[in-house]
Amino acid sequence: MQLNDTTIDTPPRDAASVVLLREGASGPEVLLLRRHASSQVLGGAYVFPGGKLERSDSAPATQARLDAPAATLHAALGESALNPDVAAGLFVAALREAFEESGVLLATQAGRPPDAGARQRAVAAIRAGTPFDALLVQHDWQLDSRALAPWSRWITPRRPAMMNRRFDTRFFLAAVPDEQEAQHDDHEVTEARWLKPRTALAQYRDRQIDLAPPQIVSLLHLLPFGSVAAALADARTRPPPLVEPHTLQHGAERMMCYPGDPEYPVAAPALTRPTRLVWRDERFQPPEGFGPWID
Repeated sequence: MQLNDTTIDTPPRDAASVVLLREGASGPEVLLLRRHASSQVLGGAYVFPGGKLERSDSAPATQARLDAPAATLHAALGESALNPDVAAGLFVAALREAFEESGVLLATQAGRPPDAGARQRAVAAIRAGTPFDALLVQHDWQLDSRALAPWSRWITPRRPAMMNRRFDTRFFLAAVPDEQEAQHDDHEVTEARWLKPRTALAQYRDRQIDLAPPQIVSLLHLLPFGSVAAALADARTRPPPLVEPHTLQHGAERMMCYPGDPEYPVAAPALTRPTRLVWRDERFQPPEGFGPWID
């Protein structure tokens, strides 16, 4: 992944991303999906399932499939200026993208988990082009918005550019149901890895995988949690913080600063320390390197 000094002047598009978690043998593991190398957005990088808000996500018929009213979901995001229908649409987008990209379905049918066979047929159908909203009606699924814990909000900086688009992305945490297995689509996503946050950061440091700053900071924030339940409980204790990275140049070194950094206008940390990443050896990393965090 390379930085370039292009400035992107287009307004950010609303988007949603889900940090899917499961209990591993020695603590939480997170699902990372490798985007197709030819993708226009972070091609080849490992990301959490996610994508832009679609018109159908805010359609009344789709939102009627949610298990909570738009006003409740709007309040959970903590964005007073956001239209409630858009807020509810972001929950739909998160649930839709999780299903499209990983096959993980956070929904119920008649109050029960979906039948495994029907879910597998639906995975095949959506990857063959059947719209998500049509599948909701066909299977009479209710979307489980309560499975999503709003976690953070990241707005892509205008400069430097790591992709040719900007997004206003709401990140959610969610636990994968025990009876479900993630499966990448081999189209937009070419690989799926379940990794401990520490392992994912070590693989990035060692150039085995590529990550973008939101994924790096998010993985750093997950390090202290000993269980999926603890991470979800923490996310539900506060409104999602807004992270708008500020880019600074100190001599030859480029850095991205976040809330809580001495050179950032917001004094309170958004997620965890470090409050900045430096671009060094073609890698984003804490100023002191990854060693103190993961070794």
